[in-house]
Amino acid sequence: MSEERKKRLKNVLYAIQSLDEFSASAAKLQCSDFQPGYVTRVINQLTKDGHLDRVLLDQSEVFRWSKSKPLDPDDWVHKHVHGEQIKEAPEQDRPRELLLQRGAYSLTDAQLIAILIRVGVTGDSAVQAGRRIANQFANAELAKLSDAGLSELRNISKAIRKDSYAQIMAGIELGRRVASLRDTQAKPPERIRGSEDAIRYCMRAFHRLAVDGKQEEFHIVTLDTQFGPIGTHHITTGTLDASLVHPREVFRAAIRDSASAILLVHNHPSGDPTPSREDKAVTERLTQVGELVGIRVLDHIVVAKEKGRSVLAVL
Repeated sequence: MSEERKKRLKNVLYAIQSLDEFSASAAKLQCSDFQPGYVTRVINQLTKDGHLDRVLLDQSEVFRWSKSKPLDPDDWVHKHVHGEQIKEAPEQDRPRELLLQRGAYSLTDAQLIAILIRVGVTGDSAVQAGRRIANQFANAELAKLSDAGLSELRNISKAIRKDSYAQIMAGIELGRRVASLRDTQAKPPERIRGSEDAIRYCMRAFHRLAVDGKQEEFHIVTLDTQFGPIGTHHITTGTLDASLVHPREVFRAAIRDSASAILLVHNHPSGDPTPSREDKAVTERLTQVGELVGIRVLDHIVVAKEKGRSVLAVL
């Protein structure tokens, strides 16, 4: 397929290179064996690349070969057929082969992104797209890549389609989950001794919710007799309201875990962790129910992008 494309492009180039100055119609006559639309696309690309100058002559549009940027047909054809496609690069320069030989840690951000993109488009390979995205989200900005939408990345590179965008987002999320598990497993069992411990634990365990949450979610952390975390449970999604957070759902999960106490946790997508009146009302109601069923509400933590805050501390 690549050889056929190269042959077609070369034949069109050789035909119109014999014309010093020509109109689009003259080029199509010169290349009568090819579809007029195809000849037009070649002329437009040559003009975009600076090899042809578009000028008005007697109110008619004509094209002239640029003296400042001479055309090498073989190089131009190779670039537009292969670009920097991974399969055309030397094996030792292909990101996937480099990863298998040296490990993922040895690759640059651009190379890792290129692997996730997998396949480029004509004139914009996966390698080129990876470079552009890595440059756009360089250094500390890389953390913002997870917030980028499909249209934003597509404006950076046309190689980003729905499938490649999904692969990038899935790779980021999987990496984040692995990192979170490693961080949790590397630490000794925690004990929640007060609000500072509770805030520290929740900001780590609910980091994704604090940073990426687009709407409020209410969770609980079940605790053992030594106030060590047993598990987490998602209770409800939506604006926190005492009438919506039903004690039955909260304490059902706690009873199932044989918990002695629980932490209440929810996020503020606004980024401000200051407890609201409803946050306080929910805390008071669940604390009262907890006393009745013998499961203590140890604290209620609001998590947000920059920090967390205890609701009990302001009651």
